[in-house]
Amino acid sequence: MTVNLTGRSFVKEIDFTPDELVYLLDLSQELKAAKANGTETHRLAGKNVALLFEKTSTRTRAAFEVAAFDQGAHVTMFDPSSSQMGHKESIADTGRVLGRMYDAIQYRGKRQSDIEELAAYASVPVYNGLTDEWHPTQMLADFLTMHEASDKPYNQLSYAFLGDLRFNMARSHIVTAALLGSDLRLAGPSDLGPPQDILDIAADIAATTGGSITVTDDPIAAVTGVDFVHTDVWVSMGETKDVWTERVAKLKPYQVTTDLMAATGNDDAKFMHCLPAFHDTNTVVGAQMMEHTGMPDGLEVTHEVFESDASIVFPQAENRLHTIKAVMVATLT
Repeated sequence: MTVNLTGRSFVKEIDFTPDELVYLLDLSQELKAAKANGTETHRLAGKNVALLFEKTSTRTRAAFEVAAFDQGAHVTMFDPSSSQMGHKESIADTGRVLGRMYDAIQYRGKRQSDIEELAAYASVPVYNGLTDEWHPTQMLADFLTMHEASDKPYNQLSYAFLGDLRFNMARSHIVTAALLGSDLRLAGPSDLGPPQDILDIAADIAATTGGSITVTDDPIAAVTGVDFVHTDVWVSMGETKDVWTERVAKLKPYQVTTDLMAATGNDDAKFMHCLPAFHDTNTVVGAQMMEHTGMPDGLEVTHEVFESDASIVFPQAENRLHTIKAVMVATLT
């Protein structure tokens, strides 16, 4: 099947077919190999990409900037204080202005409706670096990492995601696993479960791809037999300490520990996290959270697991670069 993604935006996973996602993942591998071999060509020479950040980032910004530079493109970084979007200029007007000056726009922010509006008015490809609802570029990195670490095709991957299942990471894993035909088990408290409409969308997709999406409140049942164990932070910046206390109490049974990794029954099982992770007290926020909650050895993952040989969080982080590069090459050439 011939895949042509020229001019397409990448704002959520369900806008793409399984073949299109696999095409992006295969292209990511090709571009990663070319960079490693010193044979990369400048397919984006003369292109300009705007990077809009309502929410700050390390990996997303670094990946987009290095990917663009590697391919001969230029970027302009707009942090929350350096554009008028949403302050003195509407999202629609910002899209129409930037679309006349740039070849593509990356947006990392809160509301999915904002990036959808930006894409509707920009007239150039718009890429979702993260919203409260979806994290599509992270999904490409996660699936490429699992494929590389297991040497399994995407439709043979079996993995678990533990923690708060309401937000962007769990939502994105649910639909992407369904699209790629993977076996995903999600474990978390029932009152922090995934939205039913997302499960319904995934079920419809999985019926055609052979994927399997299972939701349980039993962390041991979720991880038994899997190749990978994923988690994400339990609390977000800006949430009050009262929320920290309640949330951590609910999620403590879903902390990724050495015992939980052993419960996979798979000596080769790997740990994954989209980062940043609260696994030690070496950050201001991490230290505050662990002191307040009485969990000095990490929140969603223990320091022992994070630093173990099972942890592949840094190859996972690197793959943000190669997969984001693939998205830009595929949509701008």
